[in-house]
Amino acid sequence: MSIIPRGVAALGYTQQVPTEDRYVLRKSELLDRLDALLGGRVAEELVFGDVSTGAQNDLERATTMVRHMVMQYGMSESIGLATFDDGAPRAGLPGAWNAGEGRCSEHTAQLIDEEVRALLADAHARVAATLAEHRDALERIARRLLECEVLERDALQALIAPPDATPRHAAPGAETEPGAANGPGDATADVHDFMTYGAPHKPDH
Repeated sequence: MSIIPRGVAALGYTQQVPTEDRYVLRKSELLDRLDALLGGRVAEELVFGDVSTGAQNDLERATTMVRHMVMQYGMSESIGLATFDDGAPRAGLPGAWNAGEGRCSEHTAQLIDEEVRALLADAHARVAATLAEHRDALERIARRLLECEVLERDALQALIAPPDATPRHAAPGAETEPGAANGPGDATADVHDFMTYGAPHKPDH
């Protein structure tokens, strides 16, 4: 995970590295990837109570992945095992190929759209519940990224579930520990600035 800007539009980057070569993905794995894609948008809602254009590419990829699950992978109970190829590359799998001129009726097309929206809504609800439950971990990760800009897998996992974590001593007069806030206005100043403006620029030497 990195907050170093890449290219023109990317303000950061999260890379999922497989532990082995993968040619087949289970539905549960695709849903996990879908949740990861929606994490940034949901974090904005949780921290600010508002959203920005920053998640545009994530939303595009999430929508494409869900449409392929519904139209090409037979992973929708309401649509069933029939495939309807739209000619686009298959999200989440190596390479891209087309399964033919699969066509559907207007009624089926409407069912597909409804199923796509339903799967995205379900994923949004899952991610919102997860981030709300682990708000302290979200803030720990944001603070650490401000310090080092890049987090590898082991460091990220340690921040999500630090071993033998013990509560820090609160400063005199402090009612809550930084990072334990729940409302949009309760984020620490550093985290709020990071999520709004990105990583601070280092001074030229």
